[in-house]
Amino acid sequence: MIKILSLSTAALALSITPAASQTNDAKQGKAAEASFSVSIPDTLFAGERTREMLVTQILLDAAGHSPGVIDGYGGGNTSRAIAAFELANGLNSDGKIDAKTSAALRKGSEGGLLRHYALSEADVAGPYKTVPGGMAAQAKQDRLGYASAVEALAEKFHMAQGLLEALNPEVDFATAKAGTQITVAAVRNSQLPAVARIEVDKAKSEVRAYDGDGKMVASYPATVGSNDFPSPSGKMKVAAIAADANYTFDPTDQEWGGDTALTLPPGPNNPVGGVWIDLGKDGYGIHGSPDPKLIGKTASHGCVRLTNWDARKLMGAVKAGEAEVVFV
Repeated sequence: MIKILSLSTAALALSITPAASQTNDAKQGKAAEASFSVSIPDTLFAGERTREMLVTQILLDAAGHSPGVIDGYGGGNTSRAIAAFELANGLNSDGKIDAKTSAALRKGSEGGLLRHYALSEADVAGPYKTVPGGMAAQAKQDRLGYASAVEALAEKFHMAQGLLEALNPEVDFATAKAGTQITVAAVRNSQLPAVARIEVDKAKSEVRAYDGDGKMVASYPATVGSNDFPSPSGKMKVAAIAADANYTFDPTDQEWGGDTALTLPPGPNNPVGGVWIDLGKDGYGIHGSPDPKLIGKTASHGCVRLTNWDARKLMGAVKAGEAEVVFV
């Protein structure tokens, strides 16, 4: 079955506590229909995925405080993003949605949170190719691109593949033609202001970006090193930027991955997600990831991992030799 669910920023309550919003939900939904509504499966929120969490994540993403993968489920990455948004806006930074945080999230946000998108020729053409397991096999490929249209589209709209498929149960992405209408998160791809300082917070698994006046303009969930492979400490500067980076494995300075030197081709599915912000110290950088849902949930080999879309956004706001990077 399909039902109409309005997700207007102008009318939705953003309380994380389900019982707190049920009474007013119907009234708010009616008020919202005039500004935006989409057809969605009525099974979308049948499990632990909630309307409130989906709204919150899309608004956080639009505000520059990334929850990581938009999936409609609560978790540490979303709580971190709420707390960072609150801190940046002078609110009580407890990582919970209250009336003030809800109002601040909605402020300046217009239009709907879900929208229709027509598949382009590029979306359906790919090319898509299964990424082989193991670096030795990956090094033999021409490019480590997306394995499927679902993967490519989910990343394009900052979504979990499961959410994309749940929003579009009648679409076979493997055979869909150009022009097919799908429902996606209405994410924004506006450019950040120039970033002068990046803070990498190991304890919070967070990267924060500040402009020249010291204002926090963005924050991201991050995977920051591990006990066996800690990230560096102190201050550095962005030394170089590679928007479509390959990945070089050098066994002489690594204690994992075998004993053969390998160069893996560029692409969103190589170990750095094809995005590399070099920190001027051999082997260390801020980069993307081939598996965005694991950001902030696993360890790294010393580098700072972001989702590919967050890494690209940050990359577009820094200049080599100018932006300072501080590990705290």
